[in-house]
Amino acid sequence: MAEGAPALRRDRPRLPAAARRRQIIDVATSLIAERGFWGVSMQDIADRCGLTVPGLLRHMESKVGLLIAVLQDRDVQDARSLRTHLGTSEAELPDDWGSGLPGGVDLRQLCAATMQRNATQPEIVRLFTVLAAESLEPTHPAHDYFAKRQRFAATAYAALAEKFTDRPELLARQIMAMMDGLQIHWLRDPEATDLVQEWETAAEVLFARFTTPR
Repeated sequence: MAEGAPALRRDRPRLPAAARRRQIIDVATSLIAERGFWGVSMQDIADRCGLTVPGLLRHMESKVGLLIAVLQDRDVQDARSLRTHLGTSEAELPDDWGSGLPGGVDLRQLCAATMQRNATQPEIVRLFTVLAAESLEPTHPAHDYFAKRQRFAATAYAALAEKFTDRPELLARQIMAMMDGLQIHWLRDPEATDLVQEWETAAEVLFARFTTPR
């Protein structure tokens, strides 16, 4: 250890297994959002949790397993948060809504609620933005996860877009691209970007362009 470097404390109180797992996932979420998956080691996470690496591995079998746990946890938390913003029930938007379309939800309402929720959690948006870019590399452990997530989102949005246009797949892709682009601008310069307002301005243009009489 370098002279003058702070000693790492590993004598913190022992936590119940569920509480320790929650701590590990929260710490990993924060570090991966800052540095990306490749920029974080299990030692980094163990140090932040006050654990040894073998101690960490008793709760998470591998770094890849931890990454998947982080992503799955965020899917559940995001579904619950989105449900709150939409005022829907668990039956309409379950925690595992990736397994089916959100029921009884209007597309514009869903998009607005998504951006309102994301505006309150920049660290989580950064996490997904960083990992989505990293996972363009086919060997990245989250490559399949993000490919599946994109396919599902495109399908779900297109299904909800059918009431607006006879080109629902195109509207869905452009909505997703606009939301992703605005979020990158917001993450880069949050003081200069009102994420919710800029989305509403963009949505007016997008939906006006695609809306056809029904």
